[in-house]
Amino acid sequence: MSDLKRFKTNKRMSQAVVHGNTVYTAGQVAMNAGGESVTRQTEEILAEIDALLADAGTDKSKLISATIWLSNMDDFAEMNEVWDAWVVPGETPARACVESKLAAPQFTVEIQVIAAI
Repeated sequence: MSDLKRFKTNKRMSQAVVHGNTVYTAGQVAMNAGGESVTRQTEEILAEIDALLADAGTDKSKLISATIWLSNMDDFAEMNEVWDAWVVPGETPARACVESKLAAPQFTVEIQVIAAI
């Protein structure tokens, strides 16, 4: 008997997994905004994270940690403008942001979060 609950699962991965009172998301990219601005990609990613958290029974006010990958750290300020408007003041997670080559060249931002339920 498993106490895991998986969301949006395919043969390779689940977009979110709940274990106990914690939800873990996969790294999210802007599937519908690839190649668009960092702002647009970040907005789409955060909307998808909102939806995944809601599916799991929680929301961004319960974020524990976040990891953000940027294909170019020159985009840090642009991504942060969207991030800062999205997070709940006083409820911000522990966070890391690193520069990394992402899965495909049209993606400039990827974000993964862990949240309490």
